[in-house]
Amino acid sequence: MTAESRMTAESHIDTQWPRSVRPYDRSRTTMLERGVEVLQAFRPMGGTLTLTALVERTGLPKATVHRLAELLVNMRMLERAQTGYRLGLELFELGELVPAKNKLREYALPFMQDLYEMTHETIHLAIRDNLDVVYAEKIRGHAGVDVPTRVGGRLPLSSTAVGKAMLAYCSPEVISEVTSRPLRRLTAHSIVDPAALKKQLAGIRKSGLAYDEEEGALGVSCVASAVLVNGQPAAALSVSFATCRTATPAYAHAVRAVSLALGRALTQARSA
Repeated sequence: MTAESRMTAESHIDTQWPRSVRPYDRSRTTMLERGVEVLQAFRPMGGTLTLTALVERTGLPKATVHRLAELLVNMRMLERAQTGYRLGLELFELGELVPAKNKLREYALPFMQDLYEMTHETIHLAIRDNLDVVYAEKIRGHAGVDVPTRVGGRLPLSSTAVGKAMLAYCSPEVISEVTSRPLRRLTAHSIVDPAALKKQLAGIRKSGLAYDEEEGALGVSCVASAVLVNGQPAAALSVSFATCRTATPAYAHAVRAVSLALGRALTQARSA
């Protein structure tokens, strides 16, 4: 991916804050809720934010944001940086204890490593959170493609192979909720036509495979398959590669076989 393409992809991702800036309403939130809003302001890319940036992203008064930020520093949830604040180690330690992530990673990592050995490309493990994909784990490939994703990052279900792989097996109510809203455009190749998305989902249910050709990031293509537990999409695995290279049929076969194997392992673990 060129530097220009990467900047374009990241600019699309960086617009997806958890909520838009709103006027401050003192009766609307508690101190705890305001503290969470300060932490959520670091989505989706993390990094270091100035006090001014935190104020803009939360819509809270500057004095309130400064007081909350200093309190969060004392709790090790934020750290002071030279130009502002960044997320602290306490959040990392707590995040590693989240059951959905911890247990899933424990089972999935050996399968992801197998998939990497088969392809030597970037491997993703993702789960669904409402109408978004959340990346639970990632193994970076060595083929030169720069995939602008990170563990804990989120993207729309409709613009990613892993998202479409899971969405295809969701209930009609979830699919209707996705297709009844404007589909978010991340690149010029993102699906924005609900009818086209529904047609793709029908194909995914037949083949067990979902594809993404520069829909989530320019220069990157993916093939994914859902990890089904008792028929329900618990997660999805994908192989990501540079669009300039043609994916071999072996990629699709590998991701499908490994996803089925992981699904069987998770199903057995749940029933044990």
